[in-house]
Amino acid sequence: MFPSRLLLVLLPALVACSDQRAAFEIDGSRQHALTLIRVQTLPWDKTAGYSIVAARMPDCQRRHEIGAGGADSRVEVFAPGNDAWILKQGKRMYVVETRTCEGFARLEAEPESGMGPLQGSFQMRSGMLAWVAVPAGEPAAAGGSPAAQ
Repeated sequence: MFPSRLLLVLLPALVACSDQRAAFEIDGSRQHALTLIRVQTLPWDKTAGYSIVAARMPDCQRRHEIGAGGADSRVEVFAPGNDAWILKQGKRMYVVETRTCEGFARLEAEPESGMGPLQGSFQMRSGMLAWVAVPAGEPAAAGGSPAAQ
């Protein structure tokens, strides 16, 4: 009887873990995408763990760890070209590519050639992680814009 009571006590903590995902479908294709994964252990935690999955199916798919960030962090996605993507989360920046899905690195500064056009951002909307594309007809900014930490 004791194990079942222990399970009942632990159940709220187990249910509290939040694992959310949102995808940026490149050129509107589910086969070519960047998917952000956000894991928050407890609802009241102010931080969450983040990782990105780069995919160009059927050729490649790979998950890269970004690390911890603010629970409500916005992750902007820029397109400098050649299937490379710059992710900006607050002041941190990373580059990931979808040619082989192997390339991933932290950037210490903006590339000299620029960030490329802003494609959109992963952000929390009504408690859910969502991809928010740059609105159609609105020119995508070529530089960085302030992002929530």
